[in-house]
Amino acid sequence: MNAISRTLQQLNELGATAPGLAHYQQQPPQLAVGSPGKNGYLSLRFARRGERSVLANMTHRSPFLVQRPLYWDEALPNLPCLFLISTAGGILQGDRLVLEVDMQPGSSAHITTQSATKVQSMTHNYAAQLQQITLQENSYLEMMPEPTILHNNARFISSTRLQIHPSATLLYSEVLTCGRKHHPTDGGFKFDVYSARTEAQDLNGHDLFSEHYLLEPKLRPLNGAGIMEGFHVAGNVILLTPEKHHQTILTRIKPCYDATAGIAFGASLLPNQCGIIFKALGSEAYQVKSAIHTFWQAARETITGACVPAPFLWR
Repeated sequence: MNAISRTLQQLNELGATAPGLAHYQQQPPQLAVGSPGKNGYLSLRFARRGERSVLANMTHRSPFLVQRPLYWDEALPNLPCLFLISTAGGILQGDRLVLEVDMQPGSSAHITTQSATKVQSMTHNYAAQLQQITLQENSYLEMMPEPTILHNNARFISSTRLQIHPSATLLYSEVLTCGRKHHPTDGGFKFDVYSARTEAQDLNGHDLFSEHYLLEPKLRPLNGAGIMEGFHVAGNVILLTPEKHHQTILTRIKPCYDATAGIAFGASLLPNQCGIIFKALGSEAYQVKSAIHTFWQAARETITGACVPAPFLWR
């Protein structure tokens, strides 16, 4: 069994034993689990070449695709910026997706997506995603995809495994929306299951932290106090970086709660002096993305001395 097959087998095992998915194991009546186009794999390896980092190796299988790296960040002109592309119409029932990112020593990269990721409505089975992100010595990665939109009856499980050298930096963000908010049959929290686990270790296998979301709004509503309580979009940013940067970044981020404006955010330290976690809630996606942009700016300027680019006009 090759490495890709072993990883995809892990994905199937992940969903078969996950809480909340026991009732969604039936095969889709269209394309079965693991069919061509539903068995996505993408492996990226970045390396330092002189003053510039490059995409040194890429392996992919549909529906994953990537554009050629661009160097459009004027503040960090040697930083390759990569757009992840899906050739499918979002994430569908029975999809099994694997993403691996390997940052070689001294390399850097910025990874995002071409648009929001839509987890489509489902009648059978579920979709699963496994991500493995490894950062070697003095590497730097900003992984900031566009929001994930959970449609009516969607079922999605994700496992993200982070391995990082103490000298490296990872900025990893996620934005989750409540569905197509203004769609008459799809607005609000109407998905079935959203399970997202993130685990971080150093390169020697020592645990740094773990976090797990298990959201089942039809069983346990999300609109109550202490959960979403009137907000519709959630942002989560994990910053793993050397301890010397932590207090400087936290000093620049002032907690905010403004129910009238529809925005709340704040930051706190992660265990084992490994980094900072930033969370935001908003009524609209642009508010959460703006809050994340503020945190991103504080983090990048503190760690690299470079400013972040202005948001694209079409975002």
